[in-house]
Amino acid sequence: MADPIPGTTLPPAKTRFPLRVVGLMSGTSHDGVDAAACDLRLSGDTLVLTPLGHLSVPFSTALRCELVAALPPSTTSAEALCRLDTGIGQAFADVAARAVDELCAGHADLVVSHGQTLFHWVSEDDAGAAGRVRGTLQIGEPAWIAEATGLPVVSGLRTRDVAAGGQGAPLVGLFDTLWLAGRPGTAVALNLGGIANVTLLPTTDGAPVTFDTGPACALLDAATRYVTNDHLAFDADGALAARGLVVPDLLARLLDEPYYRRPAPKTTGKELFHLSYLLDRVGPTPPTAEDLLATLVALTARTVADAVRDTATEVVASGGGTRNPALMTALRAELPGVVVRTSDELGVPSQAKEALAFAVLGWHTWYGLPGVLPRATGARHPRVLGSVTPGADGRYPPGRSAGVARPGRLEVSPPV
Repeated sequence: MADPIPGTTLPPAKTRFPLRVVGLMSGTSHDGVDAAACDLRLSGDTLVLTPLGHLSVPFSTALRCELVAALPPSTTSAEALCRLDTGIGQAFADVAARAVDELCAGHADLVVSHGQTLFHWVSEDDAGAAGRVRGTLQIGEPAWIAEATGLPVVSGLRTRDVAAGGQGAPLVGLFDTLWLAGRPGTAVALNLGGIANVTLLPTTDGAPVTFDTGPACALLDAATRYVTNDHLAFDADGALAARGLVVPDLLARLLDEPYYRRPAPKTTGKELFHLSYLLDRVGPTPPTAEDLLATLVALTARTVADAVRDTATEVVASGGGTRNPALMTALRAELPGVVVRTSDELGVPSQAKEALAFAVLGWHTWYGLPGVLPRATGARHPRVLGSVTPGADGRYPPGRSAGVARPGRLEVSPPV
């Protein structure tokens, strides 16, 4: 754990470089907290990332039940929201403290917390055009993390992107663009979390695009809980889906969702893709459990493939969906001639990739560098993302005064 120095403020010259950062992430599966630790240092114009390990800690049953009860399409109250903000913040704080002790040998410089998305407000704009993001809410008060670790905490990264006209998600475009730069052909980064998102790397105009393609594990997990009466939280190893057959009529109804036809950049979440949404489209005569899950696997594979098939020569996948062989097999079948591999093959653990991406975003914030690329999310301008909660020593980011230039590449280096 970091040694707090009450009442002192370290000047920018004292800021440690390289920086040891812990990234914290809880995605749209809302099942727990992923923590990833890394060292980040500049070598010329290359940001070198050395992973130090990662861990995943599930939310307690009580906390997860409270969270699920507050998620759309349910309603909630100010009291429930306050309790959740505190409970999620304390859960993140416990995981951060564990990560500092277990992954960083007791020493880290910075924590970056994504928090837990409770609501992503996507609605029509004043002219009636669909898909404008008006706001986003991530809960998990960072003060609990700062108190538990004594370290400064970067949080609230999505909101600034929304304020600048962006979608607020996905924010992994900077990481993906730096990391996959220079690979042969056209590499596309894919995350298969609750929602699937992709980063299409820059073309001749130099502008990457990041967007959500649609549901990945969100509908699969919801359907698994439903058909097993909550005995299973997810379809482990895609076993149920592998025994089923795709139902063409149901797949056609699911593919008729207007979201898929909207232009990128765009974002979505469980505000749209939830159990009630699915049951409305299944209708009064549901298929077998196996056929339902096989059809949902086909839905994710098709919508991801439609987003990248004219662009990608290589797809680098991460997230929980990579552990579903049925989904990965279906995706490869939809993309003949395209290499589909996991991020593990390139040195980034697939279960830690988003937490590492937020660690890199926090590094940029710490040094006053923009964390969003122009046009990647639809933002009008590049912006430094997030807010900083000081640690026990009152330390604030050095910003540009540290003389750190924006990196042009990201290299993943194995631990020594």
